[in-house]
Amino acid sequence: MAEAQRQGLVVASHGRHCVVETADGERRICHPRGKRSQVVVGDRVLWQPPPTGQGEEGTVEKVLERRNLFYRQDEIRTKSFAANLDQILILIASEPVFSEMQLARALIAAEAAGIAPLIALNKSDLAQAFERAWERLAPYRSMAGPSPYPVLPLSLGQAPDAAKDMLMPLLAGKTTLVLGPSGVGKSTLVNLLVPGAAVLTAEISQALNSGRHTTTSTALYWMDAAHSTALIDSPGFQEFGLHHIAPTDLARCMPDIAAHATACRFYNCTHLHEPGCGVISAVKSGSDAEGISAIRYSIYSELFKELGQTRY
Repeated sequence: MAEAQRQGLVVASHGRHCVVETADGERRICHPRGKRSQVVVGDRVLWQPPPTGQGEEGTVEKVLERRNLFYRQDEIRTKSFAANLDQILILIASEPVFSEMQLARALIAAEAAGIAPLIALNKSDLAQAFERAWERLAPYRSMAGPSPYPVLPLSLGQAPDAAKDMLMPLLAGKTTLVLGPSGVGKSTLVNLLVPGAAVLTAEISQALNSGRHTTTSTALYWMDAAHSTALIDSPGFQEFGLHHIAPTDLARCMPDIAAHATACRFYNCTHLHEPGCGVISAVKSGSDAEGISAIRYSIYSELFKELGQTRY
């Protein structure tokens, strides 16, 4: 006789398998029912234990309604990171030099999903490199709009306690996805904020029989005994496709562009060439006059054309 379905939280995933945490804190390996079913870390699910004598792996029967889903999509496939997030912490570093296009893509995906982003710039101890990187982030630090992006200076290697003191109040009571390219200190950050994360990582890898570190899987770590604050570690990425966003929706996903789009003469302005465009006028004003930086506008123009080519 099959056991009744139970509620649980997906706390790790790798391939077709996931780890579901039950209400009493037990963790069970599960696989989704059906070949096309897809669960991601952060999902609330209904799962069912196996019949007696048929192994230990359970089955995810249903994914409960999500508040949001953070994902990227290119021409070939869709990659989901996590669901039911409160915010995304995008970690970059002064070295290696970060890609502003890559940063912009992650921010746009967060805006499209309605998830608040934080930007953290690591390696503030590298004075000259950090100064150059901090200056490149000036448009983000002064961005117009109701909720400008917080940009945090960190030195995870040289001043971990200061970094922790800065981050903890911003993370408390929330579920945060840590996102960033390889080599910026993501593992250092997770191990700083979640003592014992390396042990949990090994346990998850062994349980999922992947034998790999979480750079190839995604895992949720509780930061407090009450399970009110969670950190989700995701794989590093080099490309970030935005094919799930229509070019006409791009402006609203870039706060500095959106702040001036309402001043356009035409309601369907693309902000690329039309007369009376509030965005183009703001670009000419420059970022010093609460305008739009030339680099940010260049990113908008390039992405608009890229997203348009995927649809027409």
